[in-house]
Amino acid sequence: MILLYIALGGFLGAITRFLLSKRLNKGLPYGTFFINIIGSFLLGYFLNLGLSSHVYAILGVGFCGAFTTFSTFKLEAVQLFKKDKKYISLIYILISYSVGLIFALCGFILANLDK
Repeated sequence: MILLYIALGGFLGAITRFLLSKRLNKGLPYGTFFINIIGSFLLGYFLNLGLSSHVYAILGVGFCGAFTTFSTFKLEAVQLFKKDKKYISLIYILISYSVGLIFALCGFILANLDK
């Protein structure tokens, strides 16, 4: 049954990511950046909420797992590098990692405040 919950959350996360990426990615990977930062926050938040395993399977593993996209982030960084946008590629990587970690921590702390 848990696999069904993960699949449901994954379906919703993948569709949401697709729609946001399509709308926000215009030349630079703004959509992927935004999605990964929001997903980091949500995962940190869900992790510290004390959700049941079924709810965490839907929201954390399924939705956030499919919503965020590590592979697309890497691909876009390489594509920027190949287009002679090396500086932008490096900035994109550094900001994505650092802001993602900060937002995951913020989500984790905020969930603790909600308890």
